[in-house]
Formats: sequence, C-alpha cells, structure tokens
Amino acid sequence: MSNDRASAQQSALRQGLAVGAATAAYGVSFGALAVASGLDIWQTCVLSLLMFTGGSQFALVGVLASGGASAGGAAIASAALLGVRNTAYGMRMKPVVGGGPLKNVAAAWLTIDESTAVSLAQTDAASRRTGFWVTGIAVFVGWNLTTLIGALIGDVLGDTRAYGLDAAAAAAFLALLWPRLTRLQPVAVACGSAIVAASLTPVLAPGLPVILAAVVAVIVGVFNWFSHAKGAES
Repeated sequence: MSNDRASAQQSALRQGLAVGAATAAYGVSFGALAVASGLDIWQTCVLSLLMFTGGSQFALVGVLASGGASAGGAAIASAALLGVRNTAYGMRMKPVVGGGPLKNVAAAWLTIDESTAVSLAQTDAASRRTGFWVTGIAVFVGWNLTTLIGALIGDVLGDTRAYGLDAAAAAAFLALLWPRLTRLQPVAVACGSAIVAASLTPVLAPGLPVILAAVVAVIVGVFNWFSHAKGAES
C-alpha cells in the first residue's frame, strides 16, 4: 500500500471514530427523552438496537411525548417519513460497499447519515469502504451504549422536562439540519416546513403537523423550485 493510500485509510479511520464519538452523545438525550415519553428502559434500548436511525427515533418519541399512546400512529408515520432518506443512501452506497447478501444486510443496518457522509467524503474506493464501516460500527456501538445510559438517567431523574431534556429532539434535529442549509432550495424547504408545522401545531393532534410539513418538501422537490434560482449554489 502506498503512503498516499495508507494516509487516506488512516484519515477515514480517524474521521469515522470521531464522528462515532460525537454522535453517541445524542444517545443520552434520546434515552432520557424516550423514558420521559412513556417507554421503559427495555423498550428504549430495543428501539435503538432495531430502528437505529436517530432522526426517526427522535421523531417517534417526540410525538409520543406530546400526545401519549393516542399519537402512536402519527409517531410511526413521522418516523417512517424521516427514515425514507436511508433508502436513497442505500442506493448510493451499494456500489461502495459491495459484497454478498450477508454483508449487504449488515451494510443496510449501518446506512445512516453519518456513515454515508464520512464514506462519500473520502477520495478512493478503499477509504470510502473504511469510512463507511468504521463510522457505522462506531455510531452503532456508541449510540446503543449511551441510549442505555440516558434511559437509566431519565428513569432516575423522573420528569426530564425539569432539566430541559424535553428539548433534546428539537436540538438534535437542528444540529443535523443546519450543516445542510448551504443552498437556496434546502433553506426554502426548511423555512416553509417550519412555518407549516408551527402554525398547525396548536390546532392538530401531535404528529400531524410534522407529516403535513413534509408535503412542503415533496412539492418543492416535484416542481424543483429554487434549484436554478440565482444564488442557489453556495
């Protein structure tokens, strides 16, 4: 292996571990918020183990926290809408990962925002694979460990709203969204969706405003508004 390729592999390894450590911190907030929304510690941990997509998990427990068991359908729909993006990631990552059926199943489990972003940031095929697997595994292990810690802490603390942990979902979404607002079209979608959700929240059941806000993104995407507007590219 040449020095350049070895350096690229080491860079992918460092980036993957760093992203894994940073992302794991969200797990504490998720665990505490999930317990506050009515899930027990076991249900919270199983959710992180099987669902393993932070945005969808926060959406699910956030809606449950607002509306309780009666909002279950809306919570599931909100989580599913956010999870659809992983399908697009999977199509992009398939040629990067390669391998047989078992490897593809494992890769599908680890195809998330972070593993996709780190992989595609690399300069060659080998380092892209390294970035994907290292990031995915690091996030998976860290996220599940910190979910357990957060659930235990939340169970001990009781009402997590007294500590401001009920705002964790919104803070996590903002942290994920902010780096992507580099072009006019994503900014327009974010602003339009926020206006729709905020205006409908007082009059609709929990979860429904989020689902309807997604219509903004669909409409903008279908008609491709703002994509060719002056200043659309940063």
